[in-house]
Amino acid sequence: MTTAEHPTRLTVTASRGGCPFDPPAVRAHQAQAAPIRQVSLWDGSGCLLITGHQEVRQVLSDARFSADTTRPGFPFLSAGRRALSTGGKSFIRMDDPEHSRQRRMLTGDFTVRKVEAMRPWIRRIAEDLLDAMTAGRTSADLVTGFALPLPSLVICRLLGVPYQDHDFFQECSRIALHNDSTPEEVDRAQRELGDYLVELARGKRSAPDDSIISRLAARDGVDLEEVAAMGRLLLVAGHETTANMTALSVLALLRHPGQLARLREEPALIVDAVEELLRYLTIVQNGLSRVATEDVVVAGRTIRAGEGVICALDTANRDADTFPAADVLDVGRGSRRHVAFGFGVHQCLGQQLARVELQIALRTVLDRLPGIRLAVPFEEIGFREDSAIYGVRALPVTW
Repeated sequence: MTTAEHPTRLTVTASRGGCPFDPPAVRAHQAQAAPIRQVSLWDGSGCLLITGHQEVRQVLSDARFSADTTRPGFPFLSAGRRALSTGGKSFIRMDDPEHSRQRRMLTGDFTVRKVEAMRPWIRRIAEDLLDAMTAGRTSADLVTGFALPLPSLVICRLLGVPYQDHDFFQECSRIALHNDSTPEEVDRAQRELGDYLVELARGKRSAPDDSIISRLAARDGVDLEEVAAMGRLLLVAGHETTANMTALSVLALLRHPGQLARLREEPALIVDAVEELLRYLTIVQNGLSRVATEDVVVAGRTIRAGEGVICALDTANRDADTFPAADVLDVGRGSRRHVAFGFGVHQCLGQQLARVELQIALRTVLDRLPGIRLAVPFEEIGFREDSAIYGVRALPVTW
């Protein structure tokens, strides 16, 4: 029997194997075999898994691969992922020209210049959170005390979402991104968060402020459901990804004391270190799905129109042809070609904000907590293998 006759089953939750920082074993094995491999999905359908760095960049930058989840053949890793991707669609699940129309409404809010101007108040938030976390204490959970509230406070301020509602939207995010959530649970979480944002936008039409949601709600030709869909995307992505990257990055540095020491000795390396951590950890663990709209040749293989593909960002970022010694964490590497934020026209809109938040978060933790170390054995750390966004459930530290 050949591999082609019995393709590997690709599941939404996959074990990381021996090292929790490495890509899941099933995808790493596929990557070693070939940059493009046939796999099967939960519903018996098939698609192609793209694991090579060059091949992933080619697919994600080619307009002949559609991000539209309503097209026949679009691959989903589970019924819950299908519900998440098709209910209340945001522009990341659309093709041009509608994708560009909506994205342009937000581009000005996330330029390098605008994000750089946010550094002082993001740094103040980070300092205040560490003040509160360390007051009269010698240990704490870095996730709940620092990594989660930092990006949540930032994105709430930008969007105009009251931070006192964070328990609500974080729970909606958790359900929507959890691999075991049923389609009904995902639909309900999406609907509840969407209804909340519609009402918030309606209120800002009556009493406008300088927030992103207020400006969107005031635009001609934009209905409140569109505002809610864009707001939901930014709210969920704006805190889930950065929160998990922050905690996981701290843990990775603690497990690589030589790299941690180098970063302490050379503070200017923080920019390169963040790029390397983004590459090395790659927390979007389900990859990016596309479907071919016409026949396309990738790595010598013809991908037929209507055939689905999943671009594995984690294995692409461990491709030794692009990143020598790819399985080694090297904070001085300067990994500028990574695809942790995707690639092409759908590349993450908020990537500059995420970079600045991570630079500030890690620099603040290293400066303020020079003696930081794990408060429990590494083997007791729980990892979020059951979520679309990888990370740790908690990070007990002491200092």
